[in-house]
Amino acid sequence: MEFWVYDQTKNTQQTLELNGDQWVIGRDPDCSIHLSGAFVSRKHARVFRKGNQFFAENLSHSGMRVAGRDAVAQQPVRLDFGDEIQIAQYSVAMMRAGKADDDIDDERELHKRLVAFEQQVHSELIDRMNLRVTGHLDKHDPAYVRQILQHLDQILDRRSAEIDEHLSNHMMRMYLHRKVIGEVVRQCTGKVQTEYKEQIDAADAPRERAIAELLGSMVDMMPLIFDPTSVQEDLVIAEDSFDDLFQQQLPGISASLRQHIVRQVVSKDLRDIMLGFGPLQDLLEMANVSEIMVIGKDRIYVEKNGVIQPTTRTFFSDEVLMSVIERILTPIGRRVDQSTPLVDARLPDGSRVNAIIPPLSLVGPCLTIRKFSWIPFTIDDLIERGSISAQAADFLKGCVTGRKNIMVSGGTGSGKTTLLNTLCAYVHSTERIVTVEESAELRLPQPHVVTLEARPANVEGRGAYTIRDLVRNTLRMRPDRIIVGECRGPEALDMLQAMNTGHDGSLSTVHANNPEDCMSRLETLVLMAVDMPVRAIRDQIVGALDLIVQLQRFPNGQRRVTHISEVMEIDPETHLIHLEDIFHLRDPDQPRLRHTGYIPTFAEEMIHRKLLSVEMFL
Repeated sequence: MEFWVYDQTKNTQQTLELNGDQWVIGRDPDCSIHLSGAFVSRKHARVFRKGNQFFAENLSHSGMRVAGRDAVAQQPVRLDFGDEIQIAQYSVAMMRAGKADDDIDDERELHKRLVAFEQQVHSELIDRMNLRVTGHLDKHDPAYVRQILQHLDQILDRRSAEIDEHLSNHMMRMYLHRKVIGEVVRQCTGKVQTEYKEQIDAADAPRERAIAELLGSMVDMMPLIFDPTSVQEDLVIAEDSFDDLFQQQLPGISASLRQHIVRQVVSKDLRDIMLGFGPLQDLLEMANVSEIMVIGKDRIYVEKNGVIQPTTRTFFSDEVLMSVIERILTPIGRRVDQSTPLVDARLPDGSRVNAIIPPLSLVGPCLTIRKFSWIPFTIDDLIERGSISAQAADFLKGCVTGRKNIMVSGGTGSGKTTLLNTLCAYVHSTERIVTVEESAELRLPQPHVVTLEARPANVEGRGAYTIRDLVRNTLRMRPDRIIVGECRGPEALDMLQAMNTGHDGSLSTVHANNPEDCMSRLETLVLMAVDMPVRAIRDQIVGALDLIVQLQRFPNGQRRVTHISEVMEIDPETHLIHLEDIFHLRDPDQPRLRHTGYIPTFAEEMIHRKLLSVEMFL
């Protein structure tokens, strides 16, 4: 089992590989996970396996939190992979899932061998192309690319005997897994995510047909639905059933086809390193990967179905990782180097990119890519996934159509942008919409949409246009609706003023853990823009906002709406903004968001306009 241990005071992280079914955490040197903090008990907690489930138990009377919740002493709580156990200044997370420890170790060792082999081939290829001297590689020159591939074939012809049966089985598993995932997506949606295509010689056509038949046979044996709305469910089924089907098919794969697949794996990996995004290439193409996290050259993690998982992929070196980061940033006009060691950017498909390198990063270059969901979500998808109830969805639809000002609140990765994009689909097609974002992610179906994106300063420190600059400019563009992707600074004041001056039906998001925190967060953001009395700020908020929609990401990776609250008035006793919950998810195990019994103040007028129905509140 693999555990991450992060020390917040020292900003350091270590990874521990531990065996067994029980692990003790504490200050005692004999503990499985040794934490040396002054506020850590000698035996502070334990993590243990019971059947197929894991639990964390607080063994002390000191504080401990699991997945953001206080853990009571001697009361075990369910632990999912990726959940953080917080003890003093430490965060501990269990990261390894799905396979036995021995299988994981074998897979990791095989992949290390593959990486070592590919690194040797890559080094020889660099020498043949004289790239150590010229440093120039023109991937847009077809003749140059053909020359690279010819040299690569010659090297593989000479060194193919170095690959034994165990390593070739590992390579075939990698290759067929990628192909199966792509085939599932193709059969569900009729398309693939990217235009990345492999060049196939005519002589290889029979082998490619054999691979297609093999893939078809494996996919046909999976209990899949093959519907555009069920892609994520089908991908989970494919992941779960792949290994058993692969072991069934492995004995029937001919030596000729095995050799062809092995060459394809090495050839593709090397082409990805030299011409693409290296070991990230496949991850960018996989529909079931929503986020990619690179920590130095040796650690690549992904988020699948809301859960962070490690991968066996690595980069050859930090230099290769830096070249891939540059390859990602250069086409979009951004750069990262010693003078600019941190950059935020957006890929052409809408994916968000963050890169941070030394000296700011102490663990080598780090890259985070939050992929744009190319499989569009509708409100029906969110209802089917249990993210929101049909009753609450109908209520929000009426509120958007009825031009209520809505703030979507939630933590990082809770699904704020997804829900905002879904709600914006209800805006009437005749309205003029202006969207303002740090990195453009919203994809609206209406024809009359003006998309604005902030721009950072250039190398001279000039030319920056902030979200606030753009929000102010939208007021001169005659918008019917203003949609700000996220309020994270002084632009919150301009957004509230716009809502207060006739731009009803505007929407935005903000980072906050609950509706009350959302109010406090907005107050803080407004104070970043202007020094004004808190009472005046609260008056602005109450006058501008109608609804808060709160989202939460749960330990199992599911994202759900937990509150839909009306912004009421300033309480005369506490002087805080008073909120009334219209819908509330009181228990995470509750099957759906429920109406609290409170009828919003605007309900009668909306019912009269036939935008809401009485049945919604029954």
